[in-house]
Amino acid sequence: MTERPNALGGKRGLGLLLTLAVIGLVVAAGRAGAGSATHGTLAFHSTRDGNFEVYAMGVDGAIATRLTEDPVIDIFPDWSPNGKRLLFHANRTGPPPGGFEIYVMDADGSNVIRLTDNASFDGVAVWSPNGKRVAWNHAQEGVFGNFEIYVMNADGSGQTRVTESAGNDRFPDWSPSGKQIAFDSNRDGDFEIYVMNADGSGQVPLTDNTASDIQPAYSPSGKQIAFTSNRDGNDEIYVMNTDGSGLARLTTDPASDSYPAWSPDGRQIAFASVRDGNAEIYVMNADGSGQSRVTNDPGFDFAPDWTPHRRPTPGT
Repeated sequence: MTERPNALGGKRGLGLLLTLAVIGLVVAAGRAGAGSATHGTLAFHSTRDGNFEVYAMGVDGAIATRLTEDPVIDIFPDWSPNGKRLLFHANRTGPPPGGFEIYVMDADGSNVIRLTDNASFDGVAVWSPNGKRVAWNHAQEGVFGNFEIYVMNADGSGQTRVTESAGNDRFPDWSPSGKQIAFDSNRDGDFEIYVMNADGSGQVPLTDNTASDIQPAYSPSGKQIAFTSNRDGNDEIYVMNTDGSGLARLTTDPASDSYPAWSPDGRQIAFASVRDGNAEIYVMNADGSGQSRVTNDPGFDFAPDWTPHRRPTPGT
């Protein structure tokens, strides 16, 4: 099935989204009036200073602190389970669309370490629940060809491929137990949500329709998965049980709503939206009520993640 343009003018293919660099990641940790009190720090990438960089700010919406400062693209931060480090990817080794590698840094932006070193794209990295392993997207063919999911140790060693299909397997997310990984794939023509064991075995689809179901995110309880879908004609946030049952639509705005991320207590979901004419981060209750805007900047703020978003689990 032909991939359709999204509301930001890009294509659903991960490569084009990244080369346009219009997606910013915000790890939202609470918002007054949007639900119960929560804790944590917001991390995100933004163009608010003219270039895509990684930022962090408290749950009270205080002025954001810039964590990276580089003339290239630094995007997709993901907090470690203990909140002390951040994964991100950047094209520091060459201009886009090539040169994207995975890096890790301390929560204050110091001690940046490169974890991957490949000729093609490496990015969209996420920590395992105990912080010992990392799952990420790697392009098998050329710069942005045939995305597959890999897993490595947190120091970059032991890089192992865990998916192998003719389509693109993308956006991995660990279950809270660390035993499974959810991802999206178009191996059967449409992007659907899949789940597999952490070693790559037991790959099964959770969704099955002619639309695109993408960007899965496990709830902290491990009982639900939030995801983005255009099954009703527009990018919206949905939630389902981890066996694919109990589907519910959470957003209904004419603009694109995408990139769901759960709060640590599972009572709220952060997401990105262009409903006010610009890419910003919103927070809502887990049932879709109480939608509230968190960021407000002319730059792009997109694709949230919430910290601490998982409880460390021994042995995972």
